[in-house]
Amino acid sequence: MEITEPLVRHFLGIFFLMIGLQFAGRSLGLYSRMHFSHINYGERGSAPWWHRHIFNVFRALILTVCVVRIFADIDGWLGVFGWLYQWPVLAAGMALLLGSFAVVNYLQAYMHEDWRSGIDPRKNRSKLLTEGPFARSRNPLFMAVIAGQLGFFLALPSVFSLVCLVAGVLVITRQAREEEKALAEKFGDEYERYRVRVPRWL
Repeated sequence: MEITEPLVRHFLGIFFLMIGLQFAGRSLGLYSRMHFSHINYGERGSAPWWHRHIFNVFRALILTVCVVRIFADIDGWLGVFGWLYQWPVLAAGMALLLGSFAVVNYLQAYMHEDWRSGIDPRKNRSKLLTEGPFARSRNPLFMAVIAGQLGFFLALPSVFSLVCLVAGVLVITRQAREEEKALAEKFGDEYERYRVRVPRWL
């Protein structure tokens, strides 16, 4: 515990900071080359709009908490579960976060030019991905993100991370339904055949 706890504490702050920088850098690079945003919020007040803003608020809170924890002991404010705050659990959470990060990057690379964050309102010629990881699940990227949220809870077992996990799962499952509605409207019978053949999750 003497080694694992400070390692995971520093890991979390650096990990979420790098995640934010990577996402921002990727989005700006794509915008610079493609001349349109790959991040879509949806119409103001719509369900996807709320999902995006709720997710952003929690992402900012997680980043802030994890960075502050490197320099100050705020665990008393987070409601840490002492019975779970043990080195095997913390190490498992760190490993799950790293695994989730690798899978998310793999899936985004697999999607290549078809990757979007949110529902793309443009009338483009994007195709429906039904092969590779999308032949086993309609939402593998969302599952990888949920796995990362579970990893965060294990790496910092607390009331705070539990609230983040529950809120994250609710937002992601609701967003998955919204995105599937948009895909059904866009691809029609092609998407219906895919929906019948492949499960939403596993």
